Amino acid sequence: MRMHRKISLFARLARAREMGIVVILALVVVVVSIRNPAFLSGDNLYDIALDSAILAIVAVGAMMVILTGGIDISVGSGMALSGMVVALIIMNHWGIPPLAAVLMGTVVGWESGIVPGSRHVSTEPVSARKIGADQVQIIAERIGHKGQIAILSAAATMDNQNTWIKYMKEELGKPAYKEMELVAVVYGDDLREKSYNEALGLLKSYPKLRGIISPTSVGLAATARAVTVKKLIDKIEVTGLGLPSELAEYVKNGACKEFGLWNPIDLGYLNAYVVHRLATKEISGKPGEKFDAGRLGQYEIEPQEGAEYGLVYLGSLFRFNKDNIDAFKDVF
Repeated sequence: MRMHRKISLFARLARAREMGIVVILALVVVVVSIRNPAFLSGDNLYDIALDSAILAIVAVGAMMVILTGGIDISVGSGMALSGMVVALIIMNHWGIPPLAAVLMGTVVGWESGIVPGSRHVSTEPVSARKIGADQVQIIAERIGHKGQIAILSAAATMDNQNTWIKYMKEELGKPAYKEMELVAVVYGDDLREKSYNEALGLLKSYPKLRGIISPTSVGLAATARAVTVKKLIDKIEVTGLGLPSELAEYVKNGACKEFGLWNPIDLGYLNAYVVHRLATKEISGKPGEKFDAGRLGQYEIEPQEGAEYGLVYLGSLFRFNKDNIDAFKDVF
């Protein structure tokens, strides 16, 4: 009976999908230990535990949320806020015990994410609708609003990609794009080589293709690389969403003359103004309120589905091209 119970438990563990991760992790530990015996030394294990402690604590909290059927993507910002508060208290009030500073930082982080009314307004870069529409507008400008285009996305299961593609198709339905045709949507799974091969496949399958949109930095760089290798610069236009650091090479050689994303400097600038307006009671965060954001101009707080507090969008996609790529490629 006892033997049967042991076998049953082992069988259940073996069938668990997480077991594959455990096996891979164990193999990595074995290989690294063979190559470097110091890996399993007490000092190194202590350093690993110390470096991973914060992530482990946050992961446990996120796990509890997911187990109850919820989702919370604010853990990173909450952790950063708590850490900043602790650092500021210790730096500016030398007499306060470190434990007290940690408790105060914990309270601030807890209140900002949990207590009703602690959040006043949310600031985001660009709406999903604008992300989709702006990419269509960029490619349309590049090809003169005429010709065949294709989309090279990340994975078919990614909700954000699918939402952006939905709005791309919605934008393409407008009269301004009546001479443009979306001939294919393919997926590179955010893998460089697969995305590159998918781009090559588009170039081969559609000889009349004029442009490709890739709303993912990996796919966009891979597509620009394919256009470069096939010597189709100026014949095939490429745009999408990407990081300046990954696309600078292709902006300069003309394979991807212009692409979009949000400007982190402007986003930080807007956040600073929102916080200032809240602190001075000029706004409360309710939808419909308007405020001035300095060089960015006037903003209106929009309603947010499922929340009492409002939402502020930075605006349209920021366009990166040869005129500004050098200023941003070292930023992100």
